Amino acid sequence: MELYRRIKSGKFPWLLFYIGLTIELLIVIIDKSNYINPIEGRLFQITFLIFACKLLLTDYDKKQWCAIILLEAVAFVSYRITGANDLIRIVTFVAACKDIPLSQMLKYAFQVTLLGCLVIIALSVTGIYGEISLTQAFGHESAETTRYIGQEAAEETRYTLGMGHPNALSCMFLMLVAMGVYVYFDRMKWYMYLFIMLLNVEVYMLTESKTGMLIATGFLAGACILSYCKILRERALIYVCGLLVLALCIGFSVDAAVCAQRVRDAQWNEFYYLNPLDNKHIVTLGRIDRHISGRIVSLTDSEKNDGMIHTWSAFSEPNNMKYYFDMGWVKLFYRYGVVPGVIYVIAQLALLWKFWKKKDACGLLLFAILAVYNVVEAHLISVYIGRNFLLMMMGYYLLTDVEAESVAIE
Repeated sequence: MELYRRIKSGKFPWLLFYIGLTIELLIVIIDKSNYINPIEGRLFQITFLIFACKLLLTDYDKKQWCAIILLEAVAFVSYRITGANDLIRIVTFVAACKDIPLSQMLKYAFQVTLLGCLVIIALSVTGIYGEISLTQAFGHESAETTRYIGQEAAEETRYTLGMGHPNALSCMFLMLVAMGVYVYFDRMKWYMYLFIMLLNVEVYMLTESKTGMLIATGFLAGACILSYCKILRERALIYVCGLLVLALCIGFSVDAAVCAQRVRDAQWNEFYYLNPLDNKHIVTLGRIDRHISGRIVSLTDSEKNDGMIHTWSAFSEPNNMKYYFDMGWVKLFYRYGVVPGVIYVIAQLALLWKFWKKKDACGLLLFAILAVYNVVEAHLISVYIGRNFLLMMMGYYLLTDVEAESVAIE
């Protein structure tokens, strides 16, 4: 027991955590490159064991132990039904984040991810490894010219800089911007925001990814306002707005999962009969769908309309682990089940409450922006723990006494 106490009180738990986090971040970087990782599953098992050891070397109170055991039980049920251990790994990782300073975690994640992305880009532009661009049909033509008339979509060339797809490059830029600004928020000046905005424009010119560009622009504008209007950080209204954004994003996603087939039918009817033959609600969804590159209609692309609400279940099923689409909130409930999905949403609400208690306005902005991004992209809902840095924020905020700790963003 004495040896156990000495190990717990030393640097070993901290070292374990960062070894596991480093491996998870490297897995994400490798996934973004052209290299196919043949031992990815084995690495997931290794990081799970590392974080489990860190968990066993960390002190939790009775309520925290009850929560961890309950969530691990839910995750185990999911594993037994689906055969996927994603949730077990995620719960263990979040619990292992206790006693690791948030600024330290996110700064390290930002620096490793930035370095990894720069290596991928350097290898690509020098011709050593990875394609610098991708030529294919990106589907930006109207539905009438491709889906209904059958006209072949025109091919375009867009830049990937070694990341396989232009959207992947845009996505990683957005994630780096979000992490970097949050970590260095108190040091940010207006000219830094301007410089990052110019980089954002450059990335858009390379990728033509409107979603990533708009989300990054909104985040940078909001962060700049919060930097210079510090009084806003104290206002309860902005935190209420964050709650409303989350509710609207989830509500829209559920609505899309319910109405996707009707939206598809209405678009077909409007093209052939000049009348959608449906109500204003479906017509509005159809118009929105055209501006988000057919994300809603894409839920009707499979034989059983995977992603639509009739394919959701309490704990999902094995086949749901294999089908992919872009709508993140829909993917959460489809892939992992309604019960785990609701638990994740509750955790998000708890995180939002902590932001309010801490007056962490930049955290709130980050939370809201990623909630919107998760409507149309599924980057955060993934087997890759290193993609979703909100998990680190949950692990810190939900397992830390907010009255006793100060926000550690340097």
